[in-house]
Amino acid sequence: MHRNRYKIRTDWDERLEGLGFTFHSSGGCYWNEGAGYCLSREEVDELESASEELHSLTYKAVGHVIENGRLGEFGIPASAWSLVTRSWYRGDRALYGRFDLAYDGTSAPKLLEFNADTPASLLESAVVQWQWMKDVTPFSNQFNSVHEKLVARWGQIVPSDRLLHLACFADREEDLRTVEYLANTAIEAGIVTSILDISEICWSDREAAFFDPQERPIQYLFKLYPWEWMLIDEFGEYLSSCNINFVEPPWKMVLSNKAILPVLWELFPDHPNLLPTFWDPTPFRGESFVEKPIISREGSNITIMDGDEVVATTGGSYGDYKKVYQLRAPTSSFDGHHIVIGSWIIGDEPAGIGIREDTGLITTNTSLFVPHSFN
Repeated sequence: MHRNRYKIRTDWDERLEGLGFTFHSSGGCYWNEGAGYCLSREEVDELESASEELHSLTYKAVGHVIENGRLGEFGIPASAWSLVTRSWYRGDRALYGRFDLAYDGTSAPKLLEFNADTPASLLESAVVQWQWMKDVTPFSNQFNSVHEKLVARWGQIVPSDRLLHLACFADREEDLRTVEYLANTAIEAGIVTSILDISEICWSDREAAFFDPQERPIQYLFKLYPWEWMLIDEFGEYLSSCNINFVEPPWKMVLSNKAILPVLWELFPDHPNLLPTFWDPTPFRGESFVEKPIISREGSNITIMDGDEVVATTGGSYGDYKKVYQLRAPTSSFDGHHIVIGSWIIGDEPAGIGIREDTGLITTNTSLFVPHSFN
């Protein structure tokens, strides 16, 4: 595994925008056109195998949490426990998720966290880096079947005679483009779709149901909107009684929560793809570890410690959540760039990777997306 420099395409911005990737320069620079990571086929096989294994472990952990009444440890309100439990036992189908892995081609891939509810960088991983590979390294391969598997998975979740609503904050460019891309994959699966702003969803006391602005009942809803926000919204109390099929389903509240990390280590200690993670930092006395809130997004409120010394930290709005403490993974660094590999699960299958890099130690929403290929 190594990092290469590549010639920048003269029309790179137009090429990206033609795919709907209009936020390629968010924050000044997000997409790194002039670099790419090259992996070996064996490394790709290892990432795929680790992702498949982690998918199995995390699902077993969800079952354990629900069956043993441990939802309270995840900060999930008691009023939502029945919603989560019913969803799990019904077998509500998930669409996608993204494991964040530490990996440098030498040590086994290590799970940092599971973005299981509203994972970002989907459009980039699915079609943007694929186009880049075809243009720049056309004789290479790419670990990427995200698009095809999304289309297939939609057909397993939503009946072709039902309307699929997709909701987000429409004034957030990245969110809207991501939802538009997902709507296109659903349309390709033969499903009729409707995109709306999350604020346009209305509750009817008379019908005891949620409706869209055209007064159509919402039966299947993809929401790029976290479950923990939904529960405290004005109409959150009605989520348990409505008949919406949610994507992602309520049981994903367990997997999208970093409280799953100490549970995984408790259930599968010393597993080669897991990092020791606990509810307090005592086991790491004198070692390097990472403090994480059980709920946080885009690298917010993360602190890296080396013994009693703060090595790196980020701010954010999640500091009041309780914390977990994870052994610091071996540094994956290439030419001064620290990377995190996002490994996509579509349905129940590994589907490819996207790579984020940063000269800082913590991956945040300003970290660059860098394409990859393998030979």
